[in-house]
Amino acid sequence: MTSTHAIRPAWTPITIGLMVLGFIAFWPLGLAMLAYILWGDRFQEFAQRGKEEFRGCKRAFNMNSTSSGGFSRTGNVAFDDYRAAEMKRLEEERRKLDKMRAEFDDFMANLRRAKDQEEFDRFMRNRSMHQDQGSQDQDSKSNY
Repeated sequence: MTSTHAIRPAWTPITIGLMVLGFIAFWPLGLAMLAYILWGDRFQEFAQRGKEEFRGCKRAFNMNSTSSGGFSRTGNVAFDDYRAAEMKRLEEERRKLDKMRAEFDDFMANLRRAKDQEEFDRFMRNRSMHQDQGSQDQDSKSNY
């Protein structure tokens, strides 16, 4: 395979120099350059294979995302109707669960708020008791 790139994956003076500079500047750069020199030819093959697989996945996604709720028609009308009804039922269940979750979150928030209020009230009572005792102690000391 011939390459017209200025920096090709081979042991050339440029790639060796870049590898050495990479190790001097920041060792992972030198290691990356060494990997490119050794396996750079394979990277292009991997990239090409990845592009082909991505195209295949994209094509499959486009075929499945039709107007029938994200599923392609099977050709069996009874099954397609059944599937549409089940998907609608499941979506309704999902909405009910989401609503219950929101209600529970509100309940827990109110419960936390009540607990926090109770703790704050207890703190304020204790604080005022300590201040009252402190002022009584000051008064009794000033009488002496």
